Amino acid sequence: MNVGGRSMEEKVQSRPKRSVLHRTKKQEKASQPVIEARAVARYVRISPFKARAVINAIRGKSVAEAQAILQFSPKKAARIILKVLNSAVANAQNNHGLSYENLYVSKCYVDEGPRMKRLWPRGRGRADILLKRMSHVTVVVRDRSKERELAQ
Repeated sequence: MNVGGRSMEEKVQSRPKRSVLHRTKKQEKASQPVIEARAVARYVRISPFKARAVINAIRGKSVAEAQAILQFSPKKAARIILKVLNSAVANAQNNHGLSYENLYVSKCYVDEGPRMKRLWPRGRGRADILLKRMSHVTVVVRDRSKERELAQ
């Protein structure tokens, strides 16, 4: 049988099976040293707009500096983001054996979650829809010293 100018046997032999390809990619990824850890808090009851104002303050900072900023911030989002940051640091230390002193916040972002819709009574029997927004908060910490070793 001829498919696209080549026989079916030639086409199958030209590339590895999909499962083999995925297995080799997975092995390559496992052989690379781990230099980052992440933590995600999903369905947090705070507006993403309010949380982004706080999370922009810690991006790129060392973990100790970021924790200090969040501890002394009066905003509600700061308490939530501090928990996620502490979780990411714990993941880095316990799961990957990374050193606390070398960690910094490499990525942090807030995505929009689902919205709860509530009715808000108005005059003359009408109603408005009130959107109570949720957020998904993600914090990724990386090890600076291991990052430099890989770059060399």
